[in-house]
This record gives sequence, C-alpha cells and structure tokens, in this order.
Amino acid sequence: MSSMNEISDHIKRLLDIASDGISNCAPISNHVFGQHRESGLQLQAMLELKNGFYAFESALHVYPDCDQGGVLDLARWNSPTLWREAYGSDLDGYLFFAQDAFGQQFGIRGGEVYFVDTETGEAEHFASSIDGWAQEILADYEVHTGYPLMHEWQSQHGPIPNGHRLIPKIPFVCGGEYSIQNLYAGDIVKALHFMADLAGQIKDLPDGAEIRFTVEE
Repeated sequence: MSSMNEISDHIKRLLDIASDGISNCAPISNHVFGQHRESGLQLQAMLELKNGFYAFESALHVYPDCDQGGVLDLARWNSPTLWREAYGSDLDGYLFFAQDAFGQQFGIRGGEVYFVDTETGEAEHFASSIDGWAQEILADYEVHTGYPLMHEWQSQHGPIPNGHRLIPKIPFVCGGEYSIQNLYAGDIVKALHFMADLAGQIKDLPDGAEIRFTVEE
C-alpha cells in the first residue's frame, strides 16, 4: 500500500531515528486501521515501513501489528481482557498504538490522536492525525516521551526489559516526584491494572481527598 513518498516528512524523521522494526512480518489489521479514518491509514503506512519500534532510548514505544514471537502487538494490546476492561467504559473507542516511558497511552479515536493519562483515565487531544502526532513528538520529545528520566534510569540500571515501563512508586497524580528515586521498572500490564484502580478511586473526588494504594515492585 504505502511507499516513502506517501509518508509525511515528520513520520519519516521519526522512523529515521527509531530502532529497527520490532516485528518482521507485514501489518495484518487492515480493517481495523480503516475504521480510524486518515489517522488509521497513516498508522498502517508507518507500520508497513517499521512494524513497531522504540525511539528516544525506548522512552517511546510503538506497537507492531503482527503476532510474532510473543511480543505485545496492537491486537493483543487493545484486547479488552488484557488491561482495558479495568478502566470500564472510559477507554471505549480508542485504538492505542504507542506509550511513553511511564505507560501513558497514545490512541486514535474518531480519527484524532489523544494522550491518555493512565493514572486518571483522562484523555487529552494531542493531534489531528498520526502525522501531527509525529510532529508534536519530534518538537518536544523530552516532555511527550519522558526521555530524560528514561535516559537517566537506564544509565544507572541498564536497558529496561521488554514489556516494562518506568512506574512511579508514589503516583504522579498523588504528588510523586518525577525522579528516578520514585521510579522502578515494572510490568506494564500489572501497572495498568493498578493505575486503573487508582483512576477509579480518584474519579470525581475533591482535591485533598484520601486514597489508598499498594505498590508491588
């Protein structure tokens, strides 16, 4: 379907600085991409060139669209039973395709790209297309991917394992610091179940209300 001539300059630049593709097989969910309008087709075209990748020292993780070697792919990642059902109906309609260093999600809904804070379950409009998403990421990757903390953490502890993200010991929404002392490399699926419970507790609570949480490293 796609060629480099059909890919925007922003996506080309992101792919140029990214890792090799996570999967060697071709994207398979053509009908899924089509449901998400132009953004879905841009995502498909990007994955046809690199089927999943890491960038900014693994701070940005883009999922492949292929079930190969047990890696987390788009179909499995967006399965209701993996972690999404823990958020109830709040995340209905999203196709999540990437995450930042802390497991915050980027997803397409209604043809637009949103950033979902997994500690609160709240979505914020990020860009009108995958091209716009790539442009925003490149323009301020330190903020949008969590690169500085991922770089600092890996400098001390080595590469973060596959399937893990930097999880705050004290959640950011509860006043936890953006520092490596407040972070550990945690299984992202387990972490999202914890974050979903946190999001459910704080939903509609007034500022200063008390909540309870337990951290498992």
